[in-house]
Amino acid sequence: MSRVCEVTGKRPTVGNRVSHANNRKKRRFLPNLHVQRFWLEDEKRWVKLRLSANAMRTIEKNGIESVLAKMNATAQKQ
Repeated sequence: MSRVCEVTGKRPTVGNRVSHANNRKKRRFLPNLHVQRFWLEDEKRWVKLRLSANAMRTIEKNGIESVLAKMNATAQKQ
């Protein structure tokens, strides 16, 4: 499984690890991902998503149904 948020699309980025002597070495910045289950009341089933912490805040604010509807709308465009 790739380290990508299913809602926001956040993925690892690349940067530099900088030592005290200012030596630079490549490193990866990984997103803060969690696997979370959500209950869909209208469909009477659980949905398991791999989410970033930012996406969990978005779901708390807007609701899981609206976030899933927006995900489906963007998936159909592509």
